[in-house]
Amino acid sequence: MNFPKDLLYTKTHEFVKVEGDTCIIGISDFAQHQLGDIVFVELPEVGKVFTQGEKFAVVESVKAVEDIFMPVSGEVVEINTELEASPQIVNEDPYSKGWFVKVKFDDKSEFEKLLKIDAYLEIAK
Repeated sequence: MNFPKDLLYTKTHEFVKVEGDTCIIGISDFAQHQLGDIVFVELPEVGKVFTQGEKFAVVESVKAVEDIFMPVSGEVVEINTELEASPQIVNEDPYSKGWFVKVKFDDKSEFEKLLKIDAYLEIAK
């Protein structure tokens, strides 16, 4: 499995890539592997505002249906529309092509609650 060191992670297996005042959010390689073949991804609308820990997406795989939780509070500024027609992209490349949303975050201090790579690897076994 692949775990980029420059990302932040959650205990529920979402990843966060910070880019200026926005961040890219998706599920980790561990999460997509555990789910199996992903057949559907339900994403929120652009402009929707979420708080940290709130459900923002749903992923359906051949094994299960799972809620995906927002790692940081903020407004969705872009969604990955490619996932509507090709949800398997999440299995193929979760970090680059299989991201879920881009969010303009509200409070940078919320990043302190996220996990760096070493802490995440302890739970992603």
